[in-house]
Amino acid sequence: MSAKRKELLSLAMERTSEWISSQEIPSDITVHIGDTSFSLHKILLSKCGFIKKLTSESSNDSNITVIKIPDFPGGAEAFELAIKSCYGINLEMNAENIAMLRCAAEYLDMTEEHSVANLVETTEVYLNEVILKSLPSSVKVLQRSEGLVPMAERVKLVSRCIDAIAYVTCQESQNKEDVVDLWAEDLSVLRIDMFQRVLIAMMARGFKQHTLGPVLMLYAQKALRGLEISGRGAKKIEMEQEQEKRVILETIVSLLPRGRNAVSVSFLSMLLRAALYLETTVACRLDLEKRMGLHLRQAVLDDLLIPSFNGDNTMFDVDTVQRILMNYLEFEVEGNTVDFATNIGELMESYLAEIASDRNINLVKFMGIAECIPEQSRIKDDGIYRAIDMYLKVHPNISEVEKKKICSLMNSQKLSQEACAHVAQNKRLPVHIVAQVLHQEQQSLRQVLCDSDSPVAATAIAPESPPPPTLSSYNNELSKLNRENQDLKLELLKVKLTLKELEREKDFEMKSCSDCSSVSTASVVKSPLRRKSFISSVSRKLGKLNPFGHTQGRTMTRKGRRHSIS
Repeated sequence: MSAKRKELLSLAMERTSEWISSQEIPSDITVHIGDTSFSLHKILLSKCGFIKKLTSESSNDSNITVIKIPDFPGGAEAFELAIKSCYGINLEMNAENIAMLRCAAEYLDMTEEHSVANLVETTEVYLNEVILKSLPSSVKVLQRSEGLVPMAERVKLVSRCIDAIAYVTCQESQNKEDVVDLWAEDLSVLRIDMFQRVLIAMMARGFKQHTLGPVLMLYAQKALRGLEISGRGAKKIEMEQEQEKRVILETIVSLLPRGRNAVSVSFLSMLLRAALYLETTVACRLDLEKRMGLHLRQAVLDDLLIPSFNGDNTMFDVDTVQRILMNYLEFEVEGNTVDFATNIGELMESYLAEIASDRNINLVKFMGIAECIPEQSRIKDDGIYRAIDMYLKVHPNISEVEKKKICSLMNSQKLSQEACAHVAQNKRLPVHIVAQVLHQEQQSLRQVLCDSDSPVAATAIAPESPPPPTLSSYNNELSKLNRENQDLKLELLKVKLTLKELEREKDFEMKSCSDCSSVSTASVVKSPLRRKSFISSVSRKLGKLNPFGHTQGRTMTRKGRRHSIS
């Protein structure tokens, strides 16, 4: 209760006491409700069976009877309202005070047995005719009843309000499609135990479970407001408040509807962060992880960037995300789904790149996440390579053995041209990875030439295909590969231009043969001789395609080679 309201209540009680004291009949009974005293008259309290009984049993010889009631429901404010009805003062009943009046009337035994149209009867009529027929009023009375337990339970005020709320919400949900916003805000003011009972009553009346999601989201956003769940650091919450929010969170999780798309994955991520922050039960956290695994297809990167609250100095909780991914894979296997979503691979590769920037993340955790990404969801391995490169950049002191382990996560054959160009100039990678990618690109260039339209090119290249280079030759040639790669491309262009010139000459000669009536034998023989000489020339040029080998009869001059522009 605010200080201003307390002040107004105190002034009202003083005016009431002054009014009572100003009556012609002197007061002969004093009632203490907590720290507040009321000077009253026995003759005017005939409507209160409780006070009549106490005064009749009192053996006090003094003229004034003193009664102390320490646990009066609603306190002095409720007692004052009830006493006013005994003195004939008209009461204005509303949703704010009806709960106090009903509980006070029950406590004071103000029934029809002691007076006609007594306070119990009048409050019941008002509840049934006005309050319980309105959803906002029922919620308001239920909220006021939270502080009047157990008396509010005894007069079934709580159960009747809950039943009224459940009935009205179910009726409105049948008549209108989108009615959640109309009453979800009202329910968010309830205490968590009352909120839980309302939702259970709604479902018992047939309310669709999947529509509870927005109600739970609104309630959680209000009830869990103020938690520092977006970053690491010491908790800034008192122990009592932490326990209260922990109970709220665990209750909300128990009420979450089952099935896909019941709630958003961002909402589940928020709940999971709060659960880790508040250190809820393990069952609560595992339940949220399974739900996130079920909704992982709809997740974005921010949903997985869960801060670490376990004190291991890492930025993100990698273990939790790995369990979420494993839950997703389990759901897919159980559902006999073979087409793993490609966006899952992209999502997890982006997550790897984010956690790779953490200097405290160890290699085992990094590789654990990467190894869980399904191969079917990875069309290209550019994302894996980007994460590996980031990890090597942030962790420059890892050993060569560890570098080989982390590079084994990617398939170099699934890298794009841009990624291959970056690999060719990446000094952080092991030597054999760079050489392997360069050799694959060289083979790709060779295949492009083999697939050209001219049969001459294919014939010239086939005999010159070199065996795969060895690791020792890689080490010797790596420093010169960048420049040789550029020379290789120029040679390829020259070969293609020469082929086009040959084709034009051949077409010209064929046209000349058709126009001339007679052709000399020497001229007929001349063309194949020139063609044979050109094939030999092409073969010699294509021998340069192997930057690691040597042409028989001569030594190749080693040149520096740049694979591609990064």
